[in-house]
Amino acid sequence: MEDLSNQQQAVELLQELGLKEYEARAFVTLIRLPRDGTARDVSEHSEVPRTRVYDAIRVLEKSGLVEVQHANPQRFRAVPIDEAAETLRSTYESRAERLAASLRRLEPVAASDSETISQEIWALSGERAIANRTSQLLDDADDEIVLVIGHESIVADDLVERIRLAQQRGVTVLLGTISGGLEETIQARLPEANVFVSGLEWLRGTPDADDTKIGRLLLVDRNTILVSSFTGRGGSLGAHEQAVYGGGFDNGIVVIARRLMATGLLPIDDPGASPADGS
Repeated sequence: MEDLSNQQQAVELLQELGLKEYEARAFVTLIRLPRDGTARDVSEHSEVPRTRVYDAIRVLEKSGLVEVQHANPQRFRAVPIDEAAETLRSTYESRAERLAASLRRLEPVAASDSETISQEIWALSGERAIANRTSQLLDDADDEIVLVIGHESIVADDLVERIRLAQQRGVTVLLGTISGGLEETIQARLPEANVFVSGLEWLRGTPDADDTKIGRLLLVDRNTILVSSFTGRGGSLGAHEQAVYGGGFDNGIVVIARRLMATGLLPIDDPGASPADGS
């Protein structure tokens, strides 16, 4: 049962990377065969009609995923798994780069006469999209980053690297966490950052297994805010992450947000705090 699940997952992932179903099934079957196989072998173990195997193999060969021995009958074998993964990764990245280039060359639509909105709130869904937007905001920071982390899954290698690069640019970085253990983990990876345990008790959630957990609170240059949460059982890694973000806020909103986010950081350690308000 587990092998069948792995096989189906592999087929679905290959389809997400651009292969059609029969191509994905044929490739996965060739990976599973001890050495190589004929069209008959592939058909018997893949549920791909024998008449369609040759079409699938032709595409796989052209994609660099399968080798063909022109005997009678023809025999096929998959390239090594690491080689196949690298081929697919290169193809995917190349397509993404071409897409980005094409999008940049698009002619802009003429602006309407409607009033420009200076304060905007937008929604994002999915861990990858939110992580990418977080990275972009960190890269764009000029003066200050205040980031409160509500879940350990947020502390990915890419996030750590973006923060380190911001520090090298001279950006002030304040990092809050929900626990002392997470504080120690982050401080070890970013020794130059000012790390503190947040005083916001609601970040920790409640014992309710279905409770929504805060993922990250990010304020960049006192102008742009991103807030994410995990929804789903326990709000743990694997649950769905959603976020809202926006920019162009006036000073009142920014001051309130910053005061909340810096709760738990002593004013003497906060370069943005004033003696009057401690924020």
